[in-house]
Amino acid sequence: MSTIADVAARAGVSKATASRALSGGGYVAADTRERVRTAARELSYVAHSSATSLATGRSLSVGVLMPALDRWFFAELLSGIQQELLISGHDLLLYGTQEGSQERAHLFQELLPRRRLDGIIAVGIQPSARELERLMLVDSPLVCVGAYSAGTSAVSIDDEAAARIATEHLIDLGHEDVAFLGGRADAATHAYGDERRLEGYRAAMAAAGLGAQVRHEAGEATMPGGYEAGVRMLGDRRRRPTAVVAVCDEVAIGGIIAARRMGLSVPTELSVVGIDDHEHAVMFSLTTVRQQPQEQGRAAVQLLRERMDAPDAPAVQRVLPSELVVRSSTAALR
Repeated sequence: MSTIADVAARAGVSKATASRALSGGGYVAADTRERVRTAARELSYVAHSSATSLATGRSLSVGVLMPALDRWFFAELLSGIQQELLISGHDLLLYGTQEGSQERAHLFQELLPRRRLDGIIAVGIQPSARELERLMLVDSPLVCVGAYSAGTSAVSIDDEAAARIATEHLIDLGHEDVAFLGGRADAATHAYGDERRLEGYRAAMAAAGLGAQVRHEAGEATMPGGYEAGVRMLGDRRRRPTAVVAVCDEVAIGGIIAARRMGLSVPTELSVVGIDDHEHAVMFSLTTVRQQPQEQGRAAVQLLRERMDAPDAPAVQRVLPSELVVRSSTAALR
């Protein structure tokens, strides 16, 4: 069985350099790191996790906090995180707990402070429970994914810009009676990303001189939530909008189903735009503002590795681009 000394000898480096190259701990030049990894593959060398942990002082484990595990966005994000962690040789410890639950409070108060983690990736942290402040007290490098990240390294899209792009698309098509569908009624304190998207919609409407037309039909950010909110919004014929910006694609799809069940044609009688580019968006021919959760997951791990190597470096905010994808759920106002 090959040892780290064998790998170091083949790569022409010291054992310490070989160990750093394989563990990701400390600086190693890119060409040297690749030479060491090539030598390890050729020798079929596999580092024992306990030995690596003792040698580097690291646990080789990263904690990932998510508010839900059964939603498309979070599943895609987790896939990207896992892919990148496998490359870096880290184990993934997943904590999926709903906001406001006793389990989540226990996680922040008891479990995380006593776990030995090389880093933490926190997804969808909300300001209402001061969770971010608690995480910053845990002695582990921290990266956030989502709209709220005060003072920490983070990966996100510009939620406000995404909703503004969606709204402007409808306004450019001649729609003036544009409503915002979905998102919590108390988004300002409990759903920071939803509130940012609502602000983007409001800003686009105001800029077009349509501030008096602003409407928000609140609802859970799910397909059933979008359906229920859509039924409420579209049920009054006298106040029925001609176009809708949904807080996310799942809400948009729910709204489309509600419209069709009420006999409304999409997009002839109602144009609908979502945000995400969900896996079902093509099936419903949904116009949407695309974000790439797998890419966000990979970027979060890359940022975390930078934090591990330089814990005192300034926080980095990485905003990934989003783009309008036009399909056939939107059309010019008749």
